[in-house]
Amino acid sequence: MTRAPDPPGPRPLRPDPSYPVPWTVDRRDRTHPVLTNGGDRIDFVRVFARTSRDPGRTRLWGRVRAGEQLEICLCDTDVDDAVITLAWFRPDDGLEYIWRFVV
Repeated sequence: MTRAPDPPGPRPLRPDPSYPVPWTVDRRDRTHPVLTNGGDRIDFVRVFARTSRDPGRTRLWGRVRAGEQLEICLCDTDVDDAVITLAWFRPDDGLEYIWRFVV
């Protein structure tokens, strides 16, 4: 004899479907782009700079306060070939977020 399937359990909590990236990039000096955190405080920020010839460097910025500005030095890099990746955790949900940009 068959029985009806069990009803679905409670759905797991999900983050908001969209989250605006908190960063803005000032590219006036392409070898020293300045990033500004336009959102709330964010934790454990890491920056990865890569090119086709260089597998990359990692910089640990740690906690970045709202409005704080930080500079990335790309002096010894071909900026036309560089890809910058930022990774961080939001204190609100503890999830890791990733954002990539080019100079």
